[in-house]
Amino acid sequence: MTQRRNFFKAAGATLLGAATVSRVGAASLPEAVTQSSATLQAPPPPPTGRPFNPIVTLNGWSLPWRMKDGVKEFHLLAEPVVREIAPGMKANLWGYNGQSPGPTIEAVEGDRVRIFVTNRLPEVTSVHWHGILLPSGMDGVTGLTQPPIAVGKTFVYEFVLQRSGTFMYHPHADEMTQMAMGMMGLFIVHPKDPRQLRADRDYGFILNAYDVEPGAATPRVNTMLDFNLWTWNSRAFPGIDPIVARTGERVRIRVGNLTMTNHPIHMHGPHFEVTGTDGGWVPKSARWPEVTTDIGVGQMRAFEFDALAGDWAIHCHKSHHTMNAMGHAVPTMIGVDHREVAQKIANLVPDYMVMGDKGMHDMAAMEMPLPDNTLPMMTGTGPFGPIGMGGMFSVVKVRDDLARGDHRDPGPYRHPPGTLAHEFTGEVDAALRAPAAQPDAGTLQVRKPHGHSGH
Repeated sequence: MTQRRNFFKAAGATLLGAATVSRVGAASLPEAVTQSSATLQAPPPPPTGRPFNPIVTLNGWSLPWRMKDGVKEFHLLAEPVVREIAPGMKANLWGYNGQSPGPTIEAVEGDRVRIFVTNRLPEVTSVHWHGILLPSGMDGVTGLTQPPIAVGKTFVYEFVLQRSGTFMYHPHADEMTQMAMGMMGLFIVHPKDPRQLRADRDYGFILNAYDVEPGAATPRVNTMLDFNLWTWNSRAFPGIDPIVARTGERVRIRVGNLTMTNHPIHMHGPHFEVTGTDGGWVPKSARWPEVTTDIGVGQMRAFEFDALAGDWAIHCHKSHHTMNAMGHAVPTMIGVDHREVAQKIANLVPDYMVMGDKGMHDMAAMEMPLPDNTLPMMTGTGPFGPIGMGGMFSVVKVRDDLARGDHRDPGPYRHPPGTLAHEFTGEVDAALRAPAAQPDAGTLQVRKPHGHSGH
C-alpha cells in the first residue's frame, strides 16, 4: 500500500481560480469539446497515453484529452443543457459539455490527470470525484475542501489515479439542485495492464430520476421521492440504447446510482456475477452468480456475463420504475364498470376515454391525447407489438455475427425454429378442482390422551 506521505507527494496538485491563471495559461487550456446528441458515440482507441479497452457509454460519449508533459488533461464545462429524454420529450437540465450526464472520463491506473472545470451555470459549483483516492484539497466539497467555483471561473483539479475501478463525478455545491438537474458523469479508471480484467465489451450508465410535470420541461428540484421519470443516463425507454454483443463475448456493465432510492437491476437470460463496486474489484473467490443486483444510493456496481444469443430485457425491478410520467396519482379502476359515466363525460369532453378498468396494459398501445413534451406511461414497440414497459428498461441484444466494435442496434432477434413461445390451439381439459370441504371441516376435534379419563 502506498504510504501516506508518498501518496500525497505523488497525488499533490493545485486548485486554481481563474484569476490566478495568466492569459498565456488560459490560452493553453485544453479544448472544451461539447456534444449534445443523445446518439451513442462509439469510443475510438486511446490516441495517446497508456492503452486500454474503452467503455461504451449508453446514449453518451467519452471526453477527449490531450497529453501535456506526461499529464492527461481534460476540460469540463458545467452548463445548462437540453436533453432529449426520449423521442417526443426534451428537458431543461444542467450538465457538462452539452449533455446530462456529462461525458465519461477515461484514464488508466497510474495516470496523472489534470482536469479544468469551467463554470457556466448561474450559480457556484464544484466537482467531487466519487470513490477516487486523492488529496483532501481535490475532493470538491465547497466550503470544506475548496472555495466554490464562481460563475465564469475555471478551477484546476490534479491528482494521480491510484487504482482502477468504476467511479463518478458530481457537484458538492447546492447538490440538491445541481444533481436533481442532472449534473453527474462516469469516471472510469482502467487497469494499467490492458490484459487484466479485460472484457470484450464494456458498457456504462448512471441511474438518475427527474420530476417533470406533464407538459413542462424543467425538473422540480425539491422533490424527495415522487419522481415521475426514471432514467438511465437521462434517457427513458424507448430512448435508451440497447446493449449489443456477439454470442460468447464477455460483457461488462457498469452502473452508478445517483437517484434518491435503490434500484434492483435485473437481467433476463444469462446469469451474471458482480465483479466490482466503487470500493474496488471483487476477487474471483468472492463472486457469486446472480440475475439481479441491488444498487443503493451513491453506489456503483460492475457485473459481467457471457453473451447468449437473443434479445434479453434488462430493467429496474421496481415496477413503477419501468413506466413514465403518467404513472402517478391514477386511481385503481380494475373491475369498475364506468361505461355509463364515461359516456356522459364523453358528451362533454369528446377525447375522454376509459382507462384501467381491465388493468393498465392498454396504455402501451393507447394513443391518448397528451400535453406537449410529455411521454406516455408505457411506450415502445417490439416485433410482437407494444412493449408494456418504459423508464429504466433496455434490451441486451446478442447476435452470432456482430463485428468487434459494432454497437449498432441489430434489430429484432430471429428466433430459431422451435424456440418461440406460441399459442396452443388444441383442446384444453377442464381444470381439476379440490373436493368441497365438509360442513364440519373447520371444527377442531380434541381427543384426550389414552389412559386418561376426563371429569
